[in-house]
Amino acid sequence: MPRTIPVLPSPVKRALAKLGADLRDARRRRRIPTAIMAERALISRVTLSKVERGDPAVSLGIYASLLFILGMVERVAVLADAASDSVGLGLEAERLPQRIHLRRPPRKAQR
Repeated sequence: MPRTIPVLPSPVKRALAKLGADLRDARRRRRIPTAIMAERALISRVTLSKVERGDPAVSLGIYASLLFILGMVERVAVLADAASDSVGLGLEAERLPQRIHLRRPPRKAQR
């Protein structure tokens, strides 16, 4: 039975296509043939071709492996970094308390 791929939003399709094209261009700039690149990533040339076309059925792990081979794996670690999440940081700032009350220590019982 063939695998079904869910319908992806257009911005996601464009982002994957750009990522694939950028990986292809980086491979070419380094003068790495497809056969060698696929061998280093332990994938087939067909899978490499799918990656370079931005196929959404290819696992993120393969994309990360190719970035590692190209010396760009550190970029994967910052994809969803909280420091660059402007929406999340904005929402968090909205939830900050207006006032902060110090809790007083309980009073000792007097005799």
